[in-house]
Amino acid sequence: MNISILLSDIYWVFWREMKRFVQQRARIMMAFIQPVVWLVLMGNMMSGLTNNPMAARMLGTGNYIDFMTPGIMIMTTLFGGVMGGTSIVWDRRLGFLNKMLSSPIHRAAIPLGKLLALGSQAMLQALIIVIIALCLGVHFVTGVPGVICLLLLSSLFGMIMGGISLSLAAVIKSMESLFAIVNFLTMPLMFTSNAMFPVSAMPAWLRVIASGNPLTYAAGTMRTIATKGWIWDGIWPGVVILCAMLIITTTISIRMFHRSIS
Repeated sequence: MNISILLSDIYWVFWREMKRFVQQRARIMMAFIQPVVWLVLMGNMMSGLTNNPMAARMLGTGNYIDFMTPGIMIMTTLFGGVMGGTSIVWDRRLGFLNKMLSSPIHRAAIPLGKLLALGSQAMLQALIIVIIALCLGVHFVTGVPGVICLLLLSSLFGMIMGGISLSLAAVIKSMESLFAIVNFLTMPLMFTSNAMFPVSAMPAWLRVIASGNPLTYAAGTMRTIATKGWIWDGIWPGVVILCAMLIITTTISIRMFHRSIS
């Protein structure tokens, strides 16, 4: 396999996905509006939690919006990533997928290019949230290097969820069925994680579920960087787990895509 040709094929698939993303003005507008709604409404509604010393100790910060911001970043990435599979369904429905398959493009470049685009889109959405959060007075204790790490972790998690979504889309041919499954996945993932509330505040049975939720590792690692600093014991385990998940979900998505077109 010629690596340079594969990379070129991945780039052109990536470029097409990014071009289509830029053309979706409503989607870009929602990328601005949704974080504002979450941060302003939810953040201020729950801001009184930190008046309780015990609650503030659980949150690890005296400002609930500081605690919430990494969770909002990862939740936005979750929603964007799980919708990534719709591009496969649309390409199949419009006949564009058959055109790509009839061209001399490497088959693995199609899911890889789409995953790379999803990661870039997740990073852009996370950057928007960072800008909004800074305007609301959120403080990132690790400064600019920490923000860069948060953006990279958001991109990583976006590709993980994108790999899951692309794997489903390779099997599910109906857009309606894919939407139903995606909606079924997102809410349990969100509410069984530490995106909104600390794991220590959960009942024992929910803590067990949260410990196996990839959202927990992503949000927990990002929150450590944003609110506590470079505490490596709280950062590296989450990064390693997320990298392992990315390898697994990417491999599965490539294999499922190959199987669906063979």
